Amino acid sequence: MKKALINVDYTYDFVADDGKLTCGKPGQAIEERITEITKDFIEQDEYVVFAIDVHEEGDPFHPETDQFPPHNIRGTKGRDLYGVLKEVYEENKLKKNVHYMDKTRFSAFAGTDLSIKLRERGITDIYLVGVCTDICL
Repeated sequence: MKKALINVDYTYDFVADDGKLTCGKPGQAIEERITEITKDFIEQDEYVVFAIDVHEEGDPFHPETDQFPPHNIRGTKGRDLYGVLKEVYEENKLKKNVHYMDKTRFSAFAGTDLSIKLRERGITDIYLVGVCTDICL
């Protein structure tokens, strides 16, 4: 059994009190557990993906433009991983089993190579952590 962990949108804009599209306290309450799970997967040499929402400022053609306020804009603090998870990523980002990817749609599979990355590694089990995982993977 080969496992992968996909961290979905655990960013400043989605979690911090002053984030642009925050879920607030419920998202903050899971920080310690998300960080712990991520560390465990990395230490066990399992594949860890950070699937992070990205938007271009002022993009009138993106389907979310009319649905949500601007959020996770490329190059802004809002797109940073939230809390200690940012430190965990920074400490491990050069490892072969850690992958950070931009996603421009709700699905991390739309217009990305995520499916290929999982298949080429023989991943059979996928675990999800993060926020908005019911609509953003």
